[in-house]
Amino acid sequence: MDFRQLTYFLAIVDHGGFNRAAAALYVSQPSLSQAIQALERDVDGLLFHRIGRRVVLTEAGTALVPRAREALHALELARAGVASVRELRGGRLEMATMASPTIEPLGTMIRRFTERFPAVSLSLRVALTPEAVVEMVRTGACELGLLVTSSPLASRDVVPHHVGDDRLVLVTPMDGPFPPGRAVRAEQLGGHRLIVGQRGTGIRSYVDDLEAQGIDIRIAVETEHRMAFLPLVLGGVGLAVVTQSWAALSERSGALVLDLEPARVQHNVLVSRKGQLTPAAEAFLEIADPPAVDPQAVDP
Repeated sequence: MDFRQLTYFLAIVDHGGFNRAAAALYVSQPSLSQAIQALERDVDGLLFHRIGRRVVLTEAGTALVPRAREALHALELARAGVASVRELRGGRLEMATMASPTIEPLGTMIRRFTERFPAVSLSLRVALTPEAVVEMVRTGACELGLLVTSSPLASRDVVPHHVGDDRLVLVTPMDGPFPPGRAVRAEQLGGHRLIVGQRGTGIRSYVDDLEAQGIDIRIAVETEHRMAFLPLVLGGVGLAVVTQSWAALSERSGALVLDLEPARVQHNVLVSRKGQLTPAAEAFLEIADPPAVDPQAVDP
């Protein structure tokens, strides 16, 4: 068993098959298959069920996943120390992030980090819910994660760092139903068509809460693609509730941004895996400069 085989194995797991993994690794599929066959001989068991063009982890494969991630993480730590990566003259940092904070605060964090450590590459992986971010960090798929939550973070398997708050606002066409400069009360959204995200996000929970209060919310579009909100609003499909960090982009694009009443605040939380971090992850946390954890945003 070698680290190349483990890297190939996890690539198949993360990309959902041999073809996609081979493309991501820039290797031929026969080479990838041979490496996995050698790994299966080393562990004396099948790691994947091959069903047509699909592959499904066997029980042995499922058991190997966390061990393989631990081994590769340990290798990354060793390489970091040997190669003087403490000065961050190279390396890679993988982060999981929800859509809402990708403009801010993530944009500012990345700008500061890349200005100081231009040789380190960042890989941002999309996670749709806070739970998905936590899971990707907890299992070692990513070292850091950025999530948005309106309620306490339940998981104690990661280390939370509160990195600011973001109000929810309403985005409408410029000729929409509400006048500029005046906050929109929650009950005024009744009867209007809304563009919403998937369940499990803070923005969607706000809309669900309105429905629970008996407000007649009409969902025009439900989408996982947050970047679709603004074009749909400008196209007259409906209105959208987004975080304040999207306000400037929305206004530059010709949309009207209005406050909501009563105000609803979302908490931006940067989470890191427990245990030793790579120098790149430690540097990113330092640059993010998180204040003390907000007890209202996360569990103590």
